[in-house]
Amino acid sequence: MAVPKRKTSPMKRGFRRSADALASASYVEDKDSGELRRPHHVDLKTGMYRGRQVLDVKK
Repeated sequence: MAVPKRKTSPMKRGFRRSADALASASYVEDKDSGELRRPHHVDLKTGMYRGRQVLDVKK
């Protein structure tokens, strides 16, 4: 049976537990295309970001 050699410090315990509070990724509906996308990210379907064309769309 595995037994820890040292007591886990409160800091290390907090590092481990901090991952429990992570929330799932949020998505917003794009105003122009209506597609779901991440906030502050380029819409890959249209290549638009903040009303500007920043990527060339592949066809």
